[in-house]
Amino acid sequence: MTTRTAGPADASVAGTLALTALTPVVWGSTYAVTTEFLPPDRPLFTALMRALPAGLALLALTRVLPRGQWIGRSAVLGILNIGAFFPLLFLAAYRLPGGVAGVLGAVAPLFALVIATVALSEKPSGRKLLAGVIGVVGVALVVLRANAQLDTVGVLAGLAGAASMAAGTVLTKKWGRPDDVGPLAMTGWQLTAGGVFIAPLALLVEGAPPALDAEAVGGYLYLGVVGTAVAYWLWFRGIAKVPATSVAFLGLLSPVSAAVIGWVALGQALTALQVLGMVIALGGTLLGQTVGAPKAAVGPVASPVSAESAPASR
Repeated sequence: MTTRTAGPADASVAGTLALTALTPVVWGSTYAVTTEFLPPDRPLFTALMRALPAGLALLALTRVLPRGQWIGRSAVLGILNIGAFFPLLFLAAYRLPGGVAGVLGAVAPLFALVIATVALSEKPSGRKLLAGVIGVVGVALVVLRANAQLDTVGVLAGLAGAASMAAGTVLTKKWGRPDDVGPLAMTGWQLTAGGVFIAPLALLVEGAPPALDAEAVGGYLYLGVVGTAVAYWLWFRGIAKVPATSVAFLGLLSPVSAAVIGWVALGQALTALQVLGMVIALGGTLLGQTVGAPKAAVGPVASPVSAESAPASR
């Protein structure tokens, strides 16, 4: 009986996953930044300020615009990953107190397994299905409270947001990117498309933009540059190099990160049950990873591309 040893391909995959994992960790800071520095009750404006300026800046930096079929594909991916996901996430968070939205967001890896079965012919293993269930349980222990109440609209929004993020992740993997286009340009395309989609919603629902003080400007700069432009570039780069379902499981780190940041920076209590939930969620994340080098990608290139979860909203 021979024992398989880890090779350069395994190390490369592990390194990519570790770097990609920084994205949901950063996304976990969104809740603290939003509550401490940004105007209250302006979720759509916040989503717009995160997506559109960052997208336009990346377009100016890369000077590459989508062409041909990529005009439509960029619009679809931008709506799934940004434009629809952000409003649905915020709607769920506002209508579902007690972290229920976070639990619904944690269902995204299970949605990704189902969608990848159809779009990528990736047969879901029992290991990954178990990892998805474990992840939901862990996140529930971290964010769920005894006084949590269910709301039909909020539940539907939370599930739709998780499905949107999962579909966007899988389709980004399936379609890859044009041969002469890097992940930074692809990130700019999607952020711009998502921001353009959100803009009229923000104006219709919330009205004119609020006045911003120095703290709000700093908060939006952090979310736009670090929490969006850099974070989504790392996210899409990771999807390009490893299986989409493996990347989807990394989203479970977001509520864990949010709880730790709330404890360290905001002085929020951290119970033994929450710590147990963090350990379980981390276990689900690790169990959901694929061992070995990924297969060749389906799409125009050989190496193809939510949850972040409330309260650690992207």
